[in-house]
Amino acid sequence: MRAHLADFDVACPATLDEALTFLAAGATRPGGVTPLAGATDVYVPFAAGFVAPTTFMSLHAVAEFRAPARWEGGAYVMGPLTTYTDCRRDPRVARELPLLVAAARELGALQIQNRGTWAGNVANASPAADGVPVLLAYDATLELTSVRGRRTVALAEYFTGYKTSVRAADELITAIIVPVPRAASGAPPLRHFFRKVGTRRLQAISKVVAAGLIERDAAGVVKRARLALGSVAPTTVRARAVEAAITGRVLDVAAAEAAAAAVAKDIAPIDDVRSTRAYRARIAAGLARAFAAPDPA
Repeated sequence: MRAHLADFDVACPATLDEALTFLAAGATRPGGVTPLAGATDVYVPFAAGFVAPTTFMSLHAVAEFRAPARWEGGAYVMGPLTTYTDCRRDPRVARELPLLVAAARELGALQIQNRGTWAGNVANASPAADGVPVLLAYDATLELTSVRGRRTVALAEYFTGYKTSVRAADELITAIIVPVPRAASGAPPLRHFFRKVGTRRLQAISKVVAAGLIERDAAGVVKRARLALGSVAPTTVRARAVEAAITGRVLDVAAAEAAAAAVAKDIAPIDDVRSTRAYRARIAAGLARAFAAPDPA
């Protein structure tokens, strides 16, 4: 059964102030106000009749949101309408933040990449979101804006549970700030890691998705590790046990096995229509092992 279009009004504010004012008054409208950007996470449940009546607020006419993503002070700053294709086509992103490009290439088909937004992927708060792990691996932060002001929240502290977050009903994600990591002088290159396991490479929801970053010193000892996993818990998670297991040691077979053993402490997979708990646990261990594997000879 499809949704009944007459149950859904659409507002198209032209400025950020208009959008925030309209959103702040959302509590007075039946079903509240739902911000809408690419709509790729809304369309399927909407078409199936699973979206409760609400007022959609399109962000596409907001003048402040039309500006492209920008580089600012050693960070890549994406706006509410920055798409996966925008990242794929930026050569500097490919050089300095390659995980964004790796994820963008596997986020649905080209039509979804052209329309879907990074901010929407975060706001949807799905544990299977393919873009969130790479943002966590890069220690991204979010700018949340309302009529009450602006605040910055680390993405690692944003999700509170399945499809829930610290974002208030009157707030918009107005920026995603992704700092560019740098290897120390004389140290091995940074290790950027992305793997998606699904039924197909494209147009498939992840069974498990992983993204990570490893920084080492000149002796090859891990100084900093970030590994994020999706589809293995109620939220996308930082694999902090894995990170701790390899920090302070060189990447060798023993480190890889330690990472594989530690990941069980970080995840809580379930059985669902896409996979089983046992399969997800096994795949997560394999991805952790690959993340911490020795450099190729």
